[in-house]
Parts: sequence; structure tokens; C-alpha cells
Amino acid sequence: MFAFVYSFMLLAASGGSGEGGYMELYNKYLNYPGFEAWKFINLAIFVVLIGYFVKKPLTDAFKAKRDAIRAELIKAEEEKKAALARFTTAEAKLASLDNERQLILNKAKAEADAEARRIQEAARFEVSKLQDQTSGEISRLTQLANLELKRFSAEESIRMAEEKLRSRIDANADSNLVKSSIQAIGGLN
Repeated sequence: MFAFVYSFMLLAASGGSGEGGYMELYNKYLNYPGFEAWKFINLAIFVVLIGYFVKKPLTDAFKAKRDAIRAELIKAEEEKKAALARFTTAEAKLASLDNERQLILNKAKAEADAEARRIQEAARFEVSKLQDQTSGEISRLTQLANLELKRFSAEESIRMAEEKLRSRIDANADSNLVKSSIQAIGGLN
């Protein structure tokens, strides 16, 4: 449509003869094959109209997209800060982990030393207890052996005395001993 209006304006400007000042300019420069000015003017009008009608929705869409990107950047920054905070916390824990490990090792060593001392004390106590029991048992066995030895010695002494007496006492000495024993008791009634 614009081409029709443009062509009509050009005809009116030339006065209808086709040969004149403006038409010569038009034909020589503006109507050059492949370079028709009306195509560019149509394109410019089209772009301006499209820009006019699409400007508000595009502006709103771009603004919404810009806000969404800004929100995502803010969210990413917050996540970065949170991750950095977690990272520093983890580093602090790792740093304190060495100290904690050393404390646990020291505590375990102290407990092991205390347990070793307790076991040594218990072993010393058991050794002294066993020594006391052994001493008591040895003294008891020594006394028992001494008693057995005394008993054996007494029995042997008695047996040897009996043998000696039997070898010295004959029938006459035996009857004299029996008579003297009877008289010592008070006689026969």
C-alpha cells in the first residue's frame, strides 16, 4: 500500500510527464535495480510499527527476565556465602580435629598408664598375697613335718626301747617286774 502511495506521490511531483527534475533523480538514484527506496521505507515503517506494538510486551518480558536473572544472581551469591560458611566451618573442624585427636591420644595414653600402674599394683598385691600364703603354707607344712618327725622319733624311740628291753628282760625279770607292779598298785585282793 505504501508503494502505491509513494508511486502516486512521485507521479504527482513529476507532473505526469515522466521526464523532469524529480523523476530523473528518482529513476537515476532511487529506482536503481535492486535498490528500490520504497522497499527500505516500507521496511522502516514496518520495523517502527512492530517496535511500537511489541515494545511494551518485550520491555515487560526483558524486565521480568532481568529480575529473574538478578534474583538468580542474588540466590547464587547467598548460596556461595552459605557454602563458604560451611567450608570455613569444615576447615575449623578439621583444624580442631588435629587438636582433638591429640587430646584423645593423650587421654588414652594417660588411661593406659594408669591402667598399667593399677595392674602392676594388683600384681604386686597378688604376689605379696601369694608370698604370704606360701610362707604360711611352708610354715604349716614345716610344723606338720616337725610333728610327724617328732611322732616318728617318739615311735622309733619307743620301739627301740622296747626292743632293748625285750632283749634284756627274760622270763625271771618279767615275773619280778609284774610282781613289783602289782605291789605298787596295792596288791592282789
